[in-house]
Amino acid sequence: VVSLTLLTASGEILECSETTNPELYQAACVHLGCLGILLTITFQCVPEFYLQETTFPSTLKEVLDNLESHLQKSEYFRFLWFPHSENVSVIYQDHTNKPPCSSANWFWDYAIGYYLLEFLLWISTFLPCLVGWLNRFFFWLLFTGKVENVNLSYKIFNYECRFKQHVQDWAIPIEKTKEALLELKEVLESNPKIVAHYPVEVRFTRGDNILLSPCFQRDSCYMNIIMYRPYGKDVPRLDYWLAYEGIMKKVGGRPHWAKAHTCVRRDFEQMYPSFPKFCAIREKLDPRGMFLNTYLEKVFY
Repeated sequence: VVSLTLLTASGEILECSETTNPELYQAACVHLGCLGILLTITFQCVPEFYLQETTFPSTLKEVLDNLESHLQKSEYFRFLWFPHSENVSVIYQDHTNKPPCSSANWFWDYAIGYYLLEFLLWISTFLPCLVGWLNRFFFWLLFTGKVENVNLSYKIFNYECRFKQHVQDWAIPIEKTKEALLELKEVLESNPKIVAHYPVEVRFTRGDNILLSPCFQRDSCYMNIIMYRPYGKDVPRLDYWLAYEGIMKKVGGRPHWAKAHTCVRRDFEQMYPSFPKFCAIREKLDPRGMFLNTYLEKVFY
């Protein structure tokens, strides 16, 4: 985002960028709708490009022991950990001049990876002890081979999220990745009644200077946990959620603003060095709370 135009609660129209109203720009790039209404956004774009995605199996120990090497080998590196196992699917995504190619297969991607998975997850709501087996079985079935795809960047970056789900996603300091994942693994191993669907998605991003960005002033690892809702049926997740949140807070995590969390203002004051600065900007632009809702009141009050 290069610049923004904002309509404030008083009806004033403000422009901001790195050179015009830079403090407002730092706040408005992630403002949760509480500073005003965005009238215009100017994006800096790049020419259309292709990516090659390479997916291959590994283990949690190998990936965590060689994390820096993986980060250096690929422009866009992430991995999927399958809880209740050591199994990991590593994903590299890199610029390429190769012609498009696809490994898409309706039978494996949908008949097995969607419809059969959802049915078995539904069965597991009656027999939770099956979840660990399902994670290992579907890794063996769908993720043990090396797979390559080439396509336009947006077709590679976007991926199938399957069916309805509950998620939590926190950004932690990148150097805490190994510690956090091993502690989460230990929690699951020492508490057999807590079950976790696959995958735990782990991805990485550079730091920035946006006041309420989860990556404010630090390179970060996003660690996303998931519990599916097969056929819309909720599954018990509170113990898993609270254990995960506890680990994330302990290692200095910050929750994804668009996903589930239990944090309130006192938490954000500890997580974000510039939280008071953002609050001062918000109170100046919207002193009567026109743009607040129940969720934002929990965040700011």
